[in-house]
Amino acid sequence: MHTHSNTALSKSILVTSERHAARLAQHIRTGLGAGDALLLSGPIGAGKSHFARAIIRAFLQDSDAAEDIPSPTFTLVQTYIAGDLEIWHSDLYRLTHVDEVVELGLAEAFETALCLVEWPDRLGIERPHNALSLNFAMADQLDHRTVTFSAFHQKWLWLTDALQQFGRVDA
Repeated sequence: MHTHSNTALSKSILVTSERHAARLAQHIRTGLGAGDALLLSGPIGAGKSHFARAIIRAFLQDSDAAEDIPSPTFTLVQTYIAGDLEIWHSDLYRLTHVDEVVELGLAEAFETALCLVEWPDRLGIERPHNALSLNFAMADQLDHRTVTFSAFHQKWLWLTDALQQFGRVDA
């Protein structure tokens, strides 16, 4: 991956199992909050939904609000309340036009909620400029995935240290 001088963050992590991916999600969620958007891209089966649900589950457990966390493939958006944090999990795979993003209410949610967006290429011009992108790629071994974190906004700089710590502790 080419790093541009204006990239605030670009780091890849190898995850070796679903449990390892869930630990990564729990590790980074401590720095997440309202107004943050995570854009999860990668092929079907790469682990986007699993990762998003692990983040949601961790927030819900913190606020004793355990509930079922289905994939939003058919509903397009699932919302959750964890304490005073609203979480939007959206799967835009079935969207055909960027106008549908506006109709879903995602533009407002990007300002006020924690948004986890699968298939963010469907966002078009509605893509938030301060989002964190996570690209999930299949790796050499069956359960292994490479997750590449990248962002242009300075607010994500804290992740550089968090990801290095995770890599050292969990390698």
